[in-house]
Amino acid sequence: MERVARDLSELPKAHLHLHFTGSMRPTTLLELADKYGVRLPDALTAGEPPKLRATDERGWFRFQRLYDAARSCLREPDDIRRLVREAAEEDVRDGSGWLEIQVDPTSYAPRLGGLIPALEIILDSVESTARETGLGMRVLVAANRMKHPLDARTLARLAVRFAERGVVGFGLSNDERRGLARDFDRAFTIARDGGLLAAPHGGELAGPSSVRDCLDDLGATRVGHGVRAAEDPRLLRTLAERQVTCEVCPASNVALGVYEKPEDVPLRTLYEAGVPMALGADDPLLFGSRLAAQYEIARQHHGFSDAELAELARQSIRGSAAPAPVREKLLAGVDDWLRD
Repeated sequence: MERVARDLSELPKAHLHLHFTGSMRPTTLLELADKYGVRLPDALTAGEPPKLRATDERGWFRFQRLYDAARSCLREPDDIRRLVREAAEEDVRDGSGWLEIQVDPTSYAPRLGGLIPALEIILDSVESTARETGLGMRVLVAANRMKHPLDARTLARLAVRFAERGVVGFGLSNDERRGLARDFDRAFTIARDGGLLAAPHGGELAGPSSVRDCLDDLGATRVGHGVRAAEDPRLLRTLAERQVTCEVCPASNVALGVYEKPEDVPLRTLYEAGVPMALGADDPLLFGSRLAAQYEIARQHHGFSDAELAELARQSIRGSAAPAPVREKLLAGVDDWLRD
């Protein structure tokens, strides 16, 4: 008799690529928009994920416009607390035992009393939510590569200052086709010297060279996305040798037009080259699927066996900033899932 497939929402895993505003529930966005009298673009009120394609400038601009509209509905500390709590609840439902949520506090500072108060509200929310839900939860502060590198240095110093309060890493987000990674090298040096892991975006909208720039110029220990490394066998070997984890977001890659179909995302290429991966949901608000669904893509469209899916979960846990006892507990849980 054929065995029923194991439930992927019960597979313990770590979630390393989830953006702050993008983690919001669609119903929450509608409620907050109503609360503040914000008229949302039709694409955010249609009840299904918006049609997006970011491989050209116009498409990326539209994606950013939708994101900005959603962000404008987060105005008070209670909104922040609600978003963090709900993101954690969704992650727990999907089997996540550790979440590193990514945020640029600059975006929320004007409404929350400034940069430091904004980050304090976010970190306080994360701390209380972790206590209430049992989910290990930390913050990755990300600079915006569309802004001046001096802004990134300010954020890096702030991130280091709050390392004892729950900041574990420093990132660089937005369109990697714009600006040079090396312009942000000083910011990443500040972050790394302060004990934070370096996790810039690369290899999504730009090709393998953007991943190499993350390694060479920014000292990346993880790369946000990184899938385009599959086009360069030498780069794959480098990632595998250095055990640099790629935070791969399959549903996002397809939604933004990086790949046409789920089966085109090069999960097998990366996996078989020995490149560690941490599957992530990126922006569920805009892409329509959360963490367990990314593992479902690996199973359904790439033929990953339960043993291989368990190894993907292990890679996500090993690539995280979780303390050793948390890692050991989650890894033991992965083994238990496989034994059941």
